[in-house]
Amino acid sequence: MSASSANRRRILSLWLPRLPIDRIQRFFNSAGLGKANHEPSIVVIKDNNALVIHALDEAAERLGLYIGQPLANARAMCPDLKVFDADVAADAKTLSDVADWCDRFTPLVALDPPHGLFLDITGCAHLFGGEAALLTTLVRALARQGFAVGAAIAGTSICARTLTRQASSSIVADGGEAAAIERFPVSALGAGEAITTGLRRAGLKTIGDVASRAPSEITARFGARFSTLLAHALGQGDAPISPRKPLPDYIVEKRFAEPIATDTMIAMTLSRLADTLIASMEKQGKGARRLEAAFFRTDGVVRAIMVETGRPVTKSTVIDRLFRERLDALADPLDPGFGFDMVRLSASRTEIVVQEQRDLDAHVHDNDELAALIDRIAARIGGKRVVVHLPEDTHIPECAVMAAPAQHHLAAAMQAEWPARVESEPPLRPLRLFDKPEPIKVPFAAVPDGPPHQFTWRRALHAVVRVEGPERIAMEWWRQDGKQLTRDYFRIEDAEGLRFWIFRDGLYEGEVFDGDGKPASPGWYVHGLFA
Repeated sequence: MSASSANRRRILSLWLPRLPIDRIQRFFNSAGLGKANHEPSIVVIKDNNALVIHALDEAAERLGLYIGQPLANARAMCPDLKVFDADVAADAKTLSDVADWCDRFTPLVALDPPHGLFLDITGCAHLFGGEAALLTTLVRALARQGFAVGAAIAGTSICARTLTRQASSSIVADGGEAAAIERFPVSALGAGEAITTGLRRAGLKTIGDVASRAPSEITARFGARFSTLLAHALGQGDAPISPRKPLPDYIVEKRFAEPIATDTMIAMTLSRLADTLIASMEKQGKGARRLEAAFFRTDGVVRAIMVETGRPVTKSTVIDRLFRERLDALADPLDPGFGFDMVRLSASRTEIVVQEQRDLDAHVHDNDELAALIDRIAARIGGKRVVVHLPEDTHIPECAVMAAPAQHHLAAAMQAEWPARVESEPPLRPLRLFDKPEPIKVPFAAVPDGPPHQFTWRRALHAVVRVEGPERIAMEWWRQDGKQLTRDYFRIEDAEGLRFWIFRDGLYEGEVFDGDGKPASPGWYVHGLFA
């Protein structure tokens, strides 16, 4: 990306400096506990076998405590200090939740760990009254949710992040990045302790001092990575941010001055958004295959619900029906809290709609009805639970059939070719095939490849009266590394008229040996039952 194109981008950097302690305080507030006696609070983490301060609140900071300070020193300065253990996973989850909430401003949100975010607001700031209004709205909303917030806007992500740490609430115009950060210390670039120390020893204390040197000098002394970082901070090009989620093909949303909370209003809003979404896709001849509805609560909680379809959807009534099914089947009901102030409907996967003759072709009409039924069932119980079976090119019985999601493989299942049964001949495979073959006890059998005369299965003795076989099936040595044994299958009938499909696992005197290397008796299994 060239410097001229990069300068047209606008990046909002968001920083939550007290995220670990804010997360804990938010938990206490939600539980109605509050902060007992307003004691100074810190979060500690183990570093080099010692507990040091990882985060602290304003009260602790006013006492002179700082991040990285040993806990013993902090307790000596403040005996009444309230101490919490760090939970990095919970902090990351909280940052991810904040990123979900930031989707209301732009779908291009990237993580800036451990406590920051990048928002690409290029071309969307005017929807919120301009960059200044957007920045103010975002900061105030997060502050109401209990977060300490720093934010800044610039043409590059590195410059915006530097401003966020040094001059929060700054907005830098295109081309003004270098002038905006030149007075800041070199540590503000976040290049690491070793590089920062080296710069200071060289007499380069501010970013402006470093920028005044030739790029070749900086690269030779501190490496190309730092030179690139410095160039991006000065607005001389920038690497694009990496959004957490891919940008949907189509997005429609509805914002509310007064939050909505009733099921009727939610359903009505989704229905209207579906009409708008279909109208947008129809102009380009597309239909939706994956849809997501996101509900933004006033307290910052975001709930997303996704549905998939087997064929491109081109009718809003179908979208409305699928989301009704999904909402009704939620194990965790959609809790509006104090209400939703925004609802968004997006199509993250679309396809070009192929027009077919549907009025005269009954087969096409039946396929449409079947696909719609599968979509409704999948929306209610989950797409992975509605499957079709496809034949596999293998002789191994338990691998000859593959269960695949019906939404994505319905057409393949309808065109699949299964082995045809020979008329007037008994079936070669049982109607019921066990997931795992069950072992049976065979006291004796004809060798080398004869059937048993009787066997015990599930503590019942079965006397064999009729036998068909053997049918020898060798395992796929190129996939199994030779670990699977050759099987001899028999179709047998016992004295009670029950018909079994059993096999001997391994060849006599060829594949099964005992610990001394001598031939051993192979195992016997029942694999299925005939009707």
